[in-house]
Amino acid sequence: MAEKKVSTTSQRLDTPRDRHRLQLHLDPEAAGRTIEGVARFFGTVRYLAIQTVIVIVWILLNVFAVTLRWDPYPFILLNLAFSTQAAYAAPLILLAQNRQENRDKVSLKEDRTRAAQTKADTEFLARELAALRLAVGEVATRDYLRRELDEIRELLVAQNNPGPPPASAPPSAHE
Repeated sequence: MAEKKVSTTSQRLDTPRDRHRLQLHLDPEAAGRTIEGVARFFGTVRYLAIQTVIVIVWILLNVFAVTLRWDPYPFILLNLAFSTQAAYAAPLILLAQNRQENRDKVSLKEDRTRAAQTKADTEFLARELAALRLAVGEVATRDYLRRELDEIRELLVAQNNPGPPPASAPPSAHE
């Protein structure tokens, strides 16, 4: 008796089968932008005006056009259309809100990072300014240098002229 040999990969349960299905690849970012656009449109005056016109025309045609009555008075088909629209609008709006919340989280994180960096920069500049104030306190001022140079000039003049000091010269700080 001859046994039929079947490939081992098709019989094994631990090996996934090859899939030859048509797979739909969606870019989540592009789909999210489209959803946000639709959700934003639902909240515009333009959308409300268009929807209002459609509802008025629908009701008028079904009430007054005897030959075109496809949805008589309780307007069940119109209610079904509104329910379907609401069933799609609510998740779209929620998805758009979730995307906005994620963007807000990223923005908040960047703001906190920027605020921390600004605080660190401000503290650094405050320390540098304090160090400069201390350094300037130890630097000789212009008036101090003038006074010292005037004293040196007077001493040199006094050494070159052994006579009494001139009367117009102010007394030196060391005398």
